[in-house]
Amino acid sequence: MRFIIDVLLTGLAVFFAAMILPDSAVTVEGFGWAILAGLIISVVNATIGTVLRIFTFPLNLLTLGLISFIITVLMVQLTSYFMGSKFDVANFWWAAVFAIIVALIQMLLDRIFGSKVKG
Repeated sequence: MRFIIDVLLTGLAVFFAAMILPDSAVTVEGFGWAILAGLIISVVNATIGTVLRIFTFPLNLLTLGLISFIITVLMVQLTSYFMGSKFDVANFWWAAVFAIIVALIQMLLDRIFGSKVKG
């Protein structure tokens, strides 16, 4: 049940972030597509992103986590590529701004709806 709530909250964060940014930067066709985009970003980040983070671990330590952030931005762009016009991010820099805004909105939503269940 918590997984479904987390997916819905991530979709809400994606939807709000797309509303905050200009239409030329990030577009989402609707809330349903935002939920799907949030789910795909989560899955891609958990699979491909994890593998990339393992391979870049020494470099990630040297850059104090910057490489991990870059990988997250690339996963947002990969999701944009997969979803076509339903979820579209203009370029790397807008994807970086989008990732920051989504993270901030998720922190706010976690405060409102409670933190994730541990254990």
